[in-house]
Amino acid sequence: MTVQIEYPRDTRALSEFLRFFDRVYEQRTARWPAFVSFDLSVLSAASPYLPGRSACPMVARQEGEVVARAMAVLDQRYNDHWGETLGHIALFEALPHTHEATRSLIDTASAWLAERGATAARAGYGMMDLPFVIDDYESLPPTVLRHNPAYYHTLLKEAGFEVEKGWVDYRIDVRPKWVTSWRNALVRAQRGGFDLVPLRSLGLERSAADLSKTWNDAFSRHWGHTPTTPAEFTFLLRMLDTTGVLDASAIAYQRGQPVGAVWVVPESTGTAHLSPRRTLADSERLNVFAIGVRESARGSGVNLALASHAYLELVRRGAKAVSYTLVLDDNWPSRRTAEKLGGRIRANYVTYRRNFR
Repeated sequence: MTVQIEYPRDTRALSEFLRFFDRVYEQRTARWPAFVSFDLSVLSAASPYLPGRSACPMVARQEGEVVARAMAVLDQRYNDHWGETLGHIALFEALPHTHEATRSLIDTASAWLAERGATAARAGYGMMDLPFVIDDYESLPPTVLRHNPAYYHTLLKEAGFEVEKGWVDYRIDVRPKWVTSWRNALVRAQRGGFDLVPLRSLGLERSAADLSKTWNDAFSRHWGHTPTTPAEFTFLLRMLDTTGVLDASAIAYQRGQPVGAVWVVPESTGTAHLSPRRTLADSERLNVFAIGVRESARGSGVNLALASHAYLELVRRGAKAVSYTLVLDDNWPSRRTAEKLGGRIRANYVTYRRNFR
């Protein structure tokens, strides 16, 4: 069958591009829906995510039907930070048995990136994109994590990708001993001169400014990191205000300076789509979590305290299980932190790379 590549531009076409997600996952007994209004805001001309980036959504059609999608992204912010010539292929989704269409789509996206100076493309980490799961294809993951089908790995490898990085995701089952440990971690941090302040107490403008400053310093040498702007954090805080993000997230200060931050969106499984008679286990009702500590404060226990602040707030809201975060396989300091907090590996993920030469 002939493959046609199209480039959605207007709201109607972009909405079809985004809603294709629902078609891919419609057979799942538990799945997240496409968050079309949120994603349209991210892709709009006024989006804080687009300055410093060029993005080109595209779809592959066969017999008039969309069978695969992707978005080529040339992220100059990333390339300036790392001194690289890398492109990203984000938001990839495809129906089964679409090898020809996927290859055509990835070739087109790669050519678009190469014309703009890229020498390789990454899929599974970058703007609006996270790694691909490789083992747990049935459980509902935290909202932002992928729950891609198993056949994606064959499609991507046949389209010229190879595995670039491995990741693990941690879950913690709430137990009295862990709750006690989290409370003790907060006490130790306070005695050590750290002040943990929920974002709600800081206000939107200061939260966004201090989050950006702290995040960019904490992750400046973290693989794959792209500098984040205060405008991006402001956008997210406004969009997610009703979820409880301002109460669960916090910034740690030492002598008035921000030295660490934890970003947490409480579980929102009420928006998940479930098949009849499908119920969610406590282990599937998970939050979004990210944490960063500036080098000047590492080794002080503030990482444990920030995580503990978030987990105690989630427990107050009724959580029986909590998520730590995606961690690179070789990031042993963060993996040890997860274990100290009570974490066990929930699922494994990979990021892919396609070299153009």
